[in-house]
Amino acid sequence: MSKRFINGSDFAAMALLGADYLQRNAEYVNALNVFPVPDGDTGTNMNLTMSSGVSELRNKPSSSIGKATEALSKGLLMGARGNSGVILSQLFRGFSRSLAGLEEAGTAQLAAALQYGVDLAYKAVVKPVEGTILTVAKEAAKHAVQYARRTNDVVELMREVHQKAHEALQRTPDLLPVLKQVGVVDSGGQGLVFIYEGFVRSLAELDGNLDSYSMASEAAPPEEVAVPTVAPPIIRKQELSSAQSRLSTEAIEFLYDMEFFINRKLSGHTGAFFDESAYKRALGKDGDSILVITEDDIIKVHVHTRKPGDVLNLSLPYGELTDIHILNMREQHRDLLEHEQENSTIADFSAAELLAGQAVPVTPPGQVFEKAPFGIIAVALGEGIADIFLENEVDTVLSGGQTMNPSTEDFVKAIKALSAEHIYILPNNGNIILAAEQAAELSERSVTVIPTRTIPQGLAAVLAFKEDETAERNSSWMKNAAEQVLSGQVTKAVRDTTIEGVDIRAGHFIGIKEKTIVVSNADLLEACQSLIASMLSTGGDLLTILTGEEADAAETASLCEWIGEQYPELELEVQKGGQPLYPYVFALE
Repeated sequence: MSKRFINGSDFAAMALLGADYLQRNAEYVNALNVFPVPDGDTGTNMNLTMSSGVSELRNKPSSSIGKATEALSKGLLMGARGNSGVILSQLFRGFSRSLAGLEEAGTAQLAAALQYGVDLAYKAVVKPVEGTILTVAKEAAKHAVQYARRTNDVVELMREVHQKAHEALQRTPDLLPVLKQVGVVDSGGQGLVFIYEGFVRSLAELDGNLDSYSMASEAAPPEEVAVPTVAPPIIRKQELSSAQSRLSTEAIEFLYDMEFFINRKLSGHTGAFFDESAYKRALGKDGDSILVITEDDIIKVHVHTRKPGDVLNLSLPYGELTDIHILNMREQHRDLLEHEQENSTIADFSAAELLAGQAVPVTPPGQVFEKAPFGIIAVALGEGIADIFLENEVDTVLSGGQTMNPSTEDFVKAIKALSAEHIYILPNNGNIILAAEQAAELSERSVTVIPTRTIPQGLAAVLAFKEDETAERNSSWMKNAAEQVLSGQVTKAVRDTTIEGVDIRAGHFIGIKEKTIVVSNADLLEACQSLIASMLSTGGDLLTILTGEEADAAETASLCEWIGEQYPELELEVQKGGQPLYPYVFALE
């Protein structure tokens, strides 16, 4: 018995079983992470992402496959955590877009949707790496497009997709040398194979032919695994009016804040050809904080300028201008300074409270607060590190890091709650950058993600920020400053392995320089000494030590004494970071 088409209800069943297979094996996927660190979380991130997707799917059931896939895509998009979660969300974002408007889909449509998802996912990653979830998805989609020409049976097609994905997964060590060194397949690719396996088994059940499908992933039998529920990250807010009060009124160079829409259809006006890049360049000649969003025949424009008349004249040829708002930011800043409250506060708010408005101070009647020119959101794990960021221009700190990756939705909420014209995000972790970039894309605010991969890089970027400079210059300086910092960290290995010639034993301390494990030692102090020596092999003037919650004061003193003896010319700073799992984090400048 063959099944030629699937509808929204069929797809919902597939997604639910795919999510179930992933959840049962989340810890197995975590164990495939290459680095033997105690916070490998690919399985957890993919599981939480998929759970968000199926939750949205349950809330918006539909017999239309277009609407069902749209619901899953929306949930995945907002719940995406970590690089693997973001890539997964992009795969199904493209899948949904390809099936938009369809009530049901056959083999050709499903194959094309898989391919479109791969195309979108590759575009989302600046430097795609083969031998990862991207490769597994690409090989499976390519095979689907070819095989769809030979069958109109959806069940048969999805079996082929799963089989090809499984085969591609087994080849990932040949494409990514570090996987072969450690003797594992790619963790993200394995997660996707589990999802596809759930898809196939769901279709086999619908087709009444489950017994004929005997292939299960060779990794592990699906056993129930308790996956921790992740609470919304804590958002720490800096003094609420500090950014505005530190800015002089005269420093506002582009004083007119403009926002309007260009409607290219009103009154029969089709408008001239709209070249978005050329339009932005024209606005930038005498403007700042430029945001242009094009959606069908509506163009939303936001700009700070000295000459609002020139902006309107530039825009008129493209369509009819509507909802025009022009504010004098110097005038509003003078009013703000006059009415600013004497007492500022620092409070801890949850993302849920911010979204509900419970944590946002109420503006007194008749009082208008203008947005600050700039705002900064940083991610940090540890009270000490959060305090350091808050003391250095950062307005909002999202609690997170390797052990807890904020989702796209967490970033969107933080952006929405921050009253600033231009917002910078410092992810401070390589596994969080994609989620931050996805949030910036979804937000209608002017947001720049500085791709900081470590806490030291984030701190360097913050120190390079200057409030009296343009957004573009600050972006450049912050990125350059982050790139000049060498980062190191020490943690305990969770399993035996060998990576790039370093023999690692479970329970030993490993020293990581940037992305490379350079030492494994049973003694914490010796591991720190070897790591610092490796970091200083190419020079450096200032070493900052961030002590974690497990750091011992006497051991820290011994480490500092050793540094003073071995490197007497080196400037040394020690600050309490309070980070878990990593007793010491080092920053070398």
